[in-house]
Amino acid sequence: MNNFLNILILKLAFLISLKIRFMTKQTFKLNYNCSYFFLIVIFITNLSCQNYEFLRNKMVKEQIESRGIKNKDVLEAMKKVERHRFVPKHLIKYAYEDRPLPIGYNQTISQPYIVAFMTEAIEPNKNMRVLEIGTGSGYQTAILCELVKEVYTIEIIEPLYKKAKNLLINELKYKNVKFKLGNGYLGWEEYAPYDAIVVTAAPEEIPPKLIEQLKDNGKMIIPVGKQFNQYLVLVTKKNNKIEKNYLLPVLFVKMLNENELNELKKFE
Repeated sequence: MNNFLNILILKLAFLISLKIRFMTKQTFKLNYNCSYFFLIVIFITNLSCQNYEFLRNKMVKEQIESRGIKNKDVLEAMKKVERHRFVPKHLIKYAYEDRPLPIGYNQTISQPYIVAFMTEAIEPNKNMRVLEIGTGSGYQTAILCELVKEVYTIEIIEPLYKKAKNLLINELKYKNVKFKLGNGYLGWEEYAPYDAIVVTAAPEEIPPKLIEQLKDNGKMIIPVGKQFNQYLVLVTKKNNKIEKNYLLPVLFVKMLNENELNELKKFE
């Protein structure tokens, strides 16, 4: 629910009111009640928007800030970006709960705390250019758009790529993001090197192309390992050498290459 819906409802109410002059007194009363009904809907819509804002603030305070996330800009971005816009409609009521949610195609939108944790790990600022591997729902992408200069995001699953691109560019009007449909293992060499790389799916090993495309003194946050044996790793590149810091155990979806994606399509 958003301001566009409010405007649409107001227009409908106005069109109904235009017909009043052509109707009998009895019909007038009915039409007046219809207009009144639409005003009630607008009021309920506004309450719903306020409720989502309340849930976001509660999410940040209880799920994120209380667990040690301190970066004020990250916390503000988590309060601002409307997570319910990125989940399937039938799961909206769970949008601000402390868990990942399925978004189709065996993919998920990550748990809010993990999104905040990974974002804080790269120490975002307004001068940074960031590569994201695994657009998915676009939620992590939107958080990054709020915090850095430019975001370059790659998704291998075409329906997710199209949906996220439409949401962020056409609906949410972000101007600092570029989308690519492709293999995340290869990165996006055209715009490299990057100040930071955020990977939202788990390869068994860190892809060499991503290390190559990371700037010197840049940071990459990436889940690594086989399913049920994954760790979130912070990679720092210094003098063309990398340092790995294993942060915490996690469970992410597998990072797919094109061959694995084609195998999955056979069973659809």
